[in-house]
Formats: sequence, structure tokens, C-alpha cells
Amino acid sequence: MNQELLHTLKEIMPQITGYIYPNEIEVHWGLLIVVYPYITGIVAGAFILASLVKVFNVKEVQPLYRLSLLTALSYLLVAPLPLLSHLGHPERCFEMFLTPQPSSAMAMFGFVYAWYLMAVLLIEIWFVYRVDMIVWAEGGSGPMKWIHKVLSLFSRDRSESAVTFDHKALKTITIIGIPSAFLLHGYVGFIFGSVKANPWWSSVLMPIAFLFSAIVSGVALVILLYMVITPLTGGKINMKCVDKAVDFLFYAVIVDFTLEFVDFIHRIYQSEEEIKILSEMVMSKLFMSLVIIQVLLGMILPLGIIGATKIFKRRFTLNEDLRKMLYFISVLLIQFGIFTMRWNVVIGGQMFSKSFRGLTTYKMEVTGIEGLLYTLVLLCLPLVILTVLMKILPPWKEMREEDKSLEGGTPGSLPAPGA
Repeated sequence: MNQELLHTLKEIMPQITGYIYPNEIEVHWGLLIVVYPYITGIVAGAFILASLVKVFNVKEVQPLYRLSLLTALSYLLVAPLPLLSHLGHPERCFEMFLTPQPSSAMAMFGFVYAWYLMAVLLIEIWFVYRVDMIVWAEGGSGPMKWIHKVLSLFSRDRSESAVTFDHKALKTITIIGIPSAFLLHGYVGFIFGSVKANPWWSSVLMPIAFLFSAIVSGVALVILLYMVITPLTGGKINMKCVDKAVDFLFYAVIVDFTLEFVDFIHRIYQSEEEIKILSEMVMSKLFMSLVIIQVLLGMILPLGIIGATKIFKRRFTLNEDLRKMLYFISVLLIQFGIFTMRWNVVIGGQMFSKSFRGLTTYKMEVTGIEGLLYTLVLLCLPLVILTVLMKILPPWKEMREEDKSLEGGTPGSLPAPGA
């Protein structure tokens, strides 16, 4: 027998409880499959936040519009990498387009991904930046001038009719993009919810719970990035914008929490044969990640903090710095909560035996393609891409306009393209 496998079994066996089948000793879907729905969820959530401006005309969150789109694009470019890395032969991914399999949900993801990237996000970003790229190309120099020329497809039309057409196209694409974003992430919940053989996953609420957790993670991350990046680039945080975005986040967390609580109550009410082993798993293997981090720290505590700022609104309005700090802590906790939610679904669903009489354990690797280091690289990669995108396509236009209106005509000091 393989010596490495023997070594792994030697470490895992003492942590196995009860009776499990031999093929259930090792957890086959590891960290990469945890990261996969986490990243796709951020894409959907960031786009939904951007759509609040163009479709629902929420003017207060206008400063977050461009940052939301660039965040969605950064994470979308990385979204398929965890799945392709896990499958082992990423160079074969194009075959799903050559031999489409409508019965395979994961194969259909390729088409949904291509549609969302090529027909929604890239086109919307192009229309948002078209006029700005023309201006930057005309006033720029060196490589950045040519980058903006190429990205604008050598367009020079800045007429009123062209700008009007851009605005109409933007609204149409955003309306089309909302169901596309739902489809992009809803299918992940659909995959887990469709596995009838696994009672931890098999729930009709799973796709809806994944959708709302996606909205929560995307909105929270954009707020977090805005609160970190804006001071670093010399700008001033627009608290009116953050307050409004946190309002939407607050209600999304409530819906997400309610859905997961209803699912939990439903499982208890049904009390089918698997309820005993699932309860044992929650109270032993998943107690820290599910009860402490996901529910208490990732949901209830942020809800309590944000709720306190609403109940004692007058007091917190007077202390802006305290409000910023509480918001920052809340969105950070929510990110940890959503990531552990993905962990509990993916890893938790593989920890109990189909005999309903035993529990296995998960041994995290540090190196290797399924290891912690590679996972951290994948989680950091979207931030690197976002940094490059912000150099080429600065998202500060609306923020400058806000600063200008607040300071009575004094332009903001946020950086120009390439700065």
C-alpha cells in the first residue's frame, strides 16, 4: 500500500468515531471546493450591489458602483480556477464547449460563466468607462495612452447622443445581468441541494440560502474594500454611502439568517433517521465552525452591532469614527461567517457516514494543489487583479464628484489612471 496513504490513515483513524464505510474515511472535496462557491458568491453579490445604482436608482451608493463592477470582474476571472485545479486537467476545460452535456450542472457552468463574463460584465464595464477611456487616451502618454485606446476600441465619439446610448445600454445590460448573477451562483446551491443521497445537502432551500449568502458576502466585501482603499488613496469615506450600503447588508443578513434557521427547524421537525448523526456532527465536528464562527460571530454579532447603530442612531451619528470602526468589524466578521458557511456545507456534508452510525474527519494539507498555501494564493489573486484593474480603470469618478459637492467645488485628491 502507498506509504503516504498509510501515513494519512494513521493520523485520521484515531479521530474517526462509530462505524463508517471504507470509502468514507477520506474527505474527497477539500479546500478548493470550499473556495469555489465562496468566490462565485462574491461575484454575484458585488454585481447586485452595482445594480442598485443603475436599476433601482439608489443614488447614495453611487460611489461604490465602479468599485463593485471591478470587484465582480476580479473575482469572476478567478472563479473557475479552484474547480479546474481540483479536477486535475485545467487544459481540458475547453472540451465542455466542444462537447456540451446539458445533463451536467457543472458543465453548464462553463456556458453560464462565459455568458456572464463576455455578455454582461465586460460589456457593462466597457460602456461605463468608454467616455473616460477616450478622455484618458487623449490626455495620456506612454503605454497607458495606448492601453486606453485599445480598451476603448479606438472609439472617439463623445457626443451627447453617444453618451445617451451608453446610459440606455448600461441599464439594459444591468437588468439582464441580475438574473445572470443569480444563475451564476444559484446553480452552486442547486448542485448541493440536488444530491438526494446526502441529507446534509438535500434541501430545497439550499439554492436560495446560497443566493442570499452570496449577496451578503459580495456587499460586505465591497464595503470592506471601499473602507480600506479610499483612505489609502487619499480620499474621504462617504459615510452616507456606507450607511446606505450597510442598510442593505443588514436586511440581506436577516433574510440569510432566517432561511438557514428555517432549514434547521425543518430538519428537526422532520426528525428523519439521519437527524441523530447530523446533530452529533454539529455538536462535535462542526461546533466551532458552525455554532461559534458561522452563527454567533458571523451572523448574530454583526446583526447586533449594526442593529445597535440603528437603534441608537442619534448617538452613533455624532461619533463617525466609532461608526466606521463598528461597520468595519461587522463586514469583516460577516466575511469569516460566509466562508465558514461554505466550509460547513462542503466539508460537513462529507463527514458523516451513509450508514448514519459514524463520523470521519478532515485533515487539511499545507502544501500541494489541495493545500492551504495554494488556497491562500487563490484567495489573494482576485485582490492582485483588482489592484491592476484600478490602476488602468480608476473607480474614483463618482467619489470625486461626491467630494466636490461636499467641499463646495474643491476637487478630491484621488489618483489618476496609472498613478
